[in-house]
Amino acid sequence: MTSRSLVTCSLAGLLVTSAAAACACTRCVYLGSDNTVVVARSLDWEEDPGSEVWVFPRGINRTGAAGPRSFTWTSRYGSAVVSFYGVAVLDGINERGLVANTLYLVESDYGKPVPGHPLMSIGCWTQYVLDTFATVAEAVAALEKEPFTIIAPILPNGAPAVGHMAISDPSGDSAILEYVGGELVIHHGRQYQVMTNSPTFDQQLALAAYWHEVGGLTMLPGTNRAADRFARATFYVTNLPQTSDPKRAVAQIFSVIRNASVPLGFTVPDKPNIASTIWRTAYDQKNRTLYFDSAISPTVFELDIDGLALEPGAPVKRLPLRDGQTYSGDATASLVPAEPFAFLPAKAD
Repeated sequence: MTSRSLVTCSLAGLLVTSAAAACACTRCVYLGSDNTVVVARSLDWEEDPGSEVWVFPRGINRTGAAGPRSFTWTSRYGSAVVSFYGVAVLDGINERGLVANTLYLVESDYGKPVPGHPLMSIGCWTQYVLDTFATVAEAVAALEKEPFTIIAPILPNGAPAVGHMAISDPSGDSAILEYVGGELVIHHGRQYQVMTNSPTFDQQLALAAYWHEVGGLTMLPGTNRAADRFARATFYVTNLPQTSDPKRAVAQIFSVIRNASVPLGFTVPDKPNIASTIWRTAYDQKNRTLYFDSAISPTVFELDIDGLALEPGAPVKRLPLRDGQTYSGDATASLVPAEPFAFLPAKAD
C-alpha cells in the first residue's frame, strides 16, 4: 500500500510556486450565517459527457468494478448524483448532507496495486464516499487508512480517468483528497473552500496566497487557467455577504461559479485542458437540496433529498438529460425508474 500524508495548514506562510498547465472545473464552498453551507462546482469538458442525475437508495450492494479483487460495500446512505459518460459519478449529495465533487487532475498518480489489496475503479470513488460517510471527519478517518487501491482506466472518449476529490458536510468542514507520486495526500479543514485542477492543491494554496498579497480588490487574474480561477473563486467566495436565506445563498454561490466558468464553445488549440463549461451544480447542504444548471438550458432545476424515496428496496431513478431535456424548479416528478449503470471497468496491470 502506498504511504499517505495528512496536511492541515492555512494560506499564510506558503511559498509561491509556478503554475502548471490549466485544466477544467472549479469547486467552491460558501459559508454563511446560521450554519448555511452551499457548495458549487462547474464541469468543464471538451464535449458533452452525457451527464444525467441519478437517485440511489440505501442498501445497494456494490463492487469496485476492478475484477476479482474488487473492493465491495453496501450503501449506508441514499444519494442524488450526477453521472459522467454513464460509467462514473462525478458529483452528488447524500441524505446526511455530505457532498463529494471530483475534478480532473492530470498529476494524479494512484500508485501500483499491492498484491492481495482490494481494488476500486475511479468511476466508483465518488459514489463510495457518498454511500458510506455522514461527515468529512468520518470520511478522512476511514480513507486515510487506504482500504483500497484506485485503478484509473481510460474514459469512453479516450481521455485518462484521473482526478482529485473535494468533500464537504453541513458543518462547513472540507477535505481535499489527491494522489500525488503514488501517495494519498489529504488537506482537511474548514478553510479549504476552493479547488480547481492543476497544479496540485498545495501549489494552488500558494498561488492564492500570492494573489491575496499582491492583488486583493484591485487586481485578480482573469484567464481561464485553473490557477487563475482558483484565485478568483477564493477571493469572491470568502468576501460574499453573509446570509442565512437559502435561495440567496444559492444565488450567490452560482454567481461565483459562473464567474469561474468558461464560455460555451470556447477552446484554445494548444491548451486541450481548457474546455467549455457544460454544466454547474450547487448543493444546499443544510437543506439537502441539489441544484443543476446546464450551459444549454435557460433554467435551473432542483431535487430535495428529503422528498426522495431512499429506503432500502426503493427503485433506482434517473432524470433524463442526454437528449436535451430541460426542467425548471422541482424536478422530482420527472424522475423515472431505471436500471443502474455499470461503473467504468478497470483492471490491475
